[in-house]
Amino acid sequence: MCARCKQPMVLANVTVSYLGNRFPYDLLKCPGCGKVHVSEGLATAFVSGSTAAITTVEYEPGLEHDLAAALERLFPRDMRYRHHERWNDDNGRSHVRAAFLKPGLSVPVSKGALMLGTWQQVVLVELDTRPRKREIALQVMGE
Repeated sequence: MCARCKQPMVLANVTVSYLGNRFPYDLLKCPGCGKVHVSEGLATAFVSGSTAAITTVEYEPGLEHDLAAALERLFPRDMRYRHHERWNDDNGRSHVRAAFLKPGLSVPVSKGALMLGTWQQVVLVELDTRPRKREIALQVMGE
């Protein structure tokens, strides 16, 4: 519970549109007052849906290209996916890619800040074959 505005430690689900991969908000700030909930603890983010992922990278255009190229080498578009046959769609690779990258991420919090490396950023990776709106559940626990 935020001591200032009494918002719960569970932040409300947030609907976002794909705007690139940059995570569009601070995991630690209270949605009511903008203050950090905890000084020591754990922040967790989880994207609902089976064709998106949350991870950390150095977010810059070169690495964004490299990640997309690596995913294409590992899970190519033109490969046969039985998911396509079952559902008559084209996003089998999206499901497989998301399964490998994972839908959630937890980051330790120390001294009121995420314990990320200098260039490390939390990112949403949209993997579906069409634009989607995503709900991201955020939770911060600690003291």
